[in-house]
Order: sequence, then structure tokens, then C-alpha cells
Amino acid sequence: MYLSETYFRKTGKRSKANVIFNTSLEKLFGVDKYRIALENITKDRNIQVNYRHNLIEVKADKQEAVFEKLDNPGETITYKYDMLHVTPPMGPYEVQKNSPLADSVGWLDVDKDTLQHKKYPNVFGIGDCTNLPTSKTAAAVAGQSAVLHGTISKIMKNEKPIKKYDGYTSCPLVTSYNTVILAEFDYSCQPLETFPIDQGKERWTMFYMKSIAMPIIYWYGLLKGIWGGPAPIRKLLHLGFK
Repeated sequence: MYLSETYFRKTGKRSKANVIFNTSLEKLFGVDKYRIALENITKDRNIQVNYRHNLIEVKADKQEAVFEKLDNPGETITYKYDMLHVTPPMGPYEVQKNSPLADSVGWLDVDKDTLQHKKYPNVFGIGDCTNLPTSKTAAAVAGQSAVLHGTISKIMKNEKPIKKYDGYTSCPLVTSYNTVILAEFDYSCQPLETFPIDQGKERWTMFYMKSIAMPIIYWYGLLKGIWGGPAPIRKLLHLGFK
């Protein structure tokens, strides 16, 4: 919605557009620091946000989207649209849900600190298939990979793992064509920021970090097993205090 709103302003069509964001959630973002920043942006840009609205039907022939108001089960509201952008519900694959490795919901059931399976000690998990209580992002995978490497190495030597995954994850929130709020946080939904600046603000530097640096880190670092997340950089930039 932020990019669409920016485009409408850029092309002089903003006054003719009504930008609406409906979410089934209770808030814009799970971490208060970044939530407040995003709420301020939506207010400043006159973006209507409706919480606890769950999409249940799209009438494409009429260009209508039907939402259920979750706080009033059974009550619906219909919105006319010219452009509709939908994020569908997501979950684990059936092959995993029907496996003894899965928890009651269907995710790989692992210890949140060591990433080792709770029932089968020779099984480890990483990434989106796990039930780790953190956002499923490539940044999370990087942090998990560093821990998992050390954990498996220790266990293969019959030693007790030392490293623990703290839930680190990152969401680069693109708020315009040249600004990003770089959200970084841990299991407790507390900011765990890499740079010694306030990352809760829109910054062009973070935009270029996402658009230029991150693809390089991903393709040539993470996928090759070299990049294990920004923890060492964070510690250096914060003089060892984070």
C-alpha cells in the first residue's frame, strides 16, 4: 500500500484514490516501536486502516471484496475496488502436517533455542517449516544457520551445544520508492538493531541497504553458508553492548 500511495502522489492521482488496508490482525506490526512508526505514516498519508477484517470472498465480476469483521462473527462488509492486492493465508505443506515430526498445527516441532527436534534428537529445523515463534524471513534463516552450525558440530562430538538462537529476524519495511524502516527484533519482540541509529525512522540509507547490499549478501553469503546474520557487526558497531 505504501508503494501504491507513493505512485499515486508521484503521478498526481492521489486525490482520486482511496487507499485502504484491511488486516485480520489487531495491529499493523508486532513490535511497538515499528508499529507506531507505521501508524504515523498511514495517518500522514491518509491511508485508511481497518483491523480484524478477514477477506472471505472476492467477487471479481463486480470488483467487490467481502470481509468478515472478526470482532463480530458473521457480520460482513463489502468494499468496491479498482485494484486489489491480497496476501493469501499460508501454512505448512500437507506432507509435513501429516508427519510425526510436526506439532499440532503442522510445523516442524523444534526447541526454540537449539533448533533440535523435541522428539527426535537427530532432526534439526531451520527456516519457514519450523514452529519457532518469530517472523519467517531470510534474516531469521541467517541467524538460525549460525546457531545450527555450532549446535550440530557440538552434538556430533557428543558435546553439549552452547549457542542459542535468540529469535533474531528482520523485516525491511519499504515505505516509498526510496525509504525503508529496517525492523530488527528478537523473540520478545524487542528491537535488536544492527546500526547505532534509530532504525524506527524512514531512511534512504536503509533503502539502499535493502535494494543493493542485501541481494549480494543473500546470493553470495547466505546461500553459500558464509553469512550467519549481522550479530558480529551489531556487536562491533555497538561496542560490544548488544
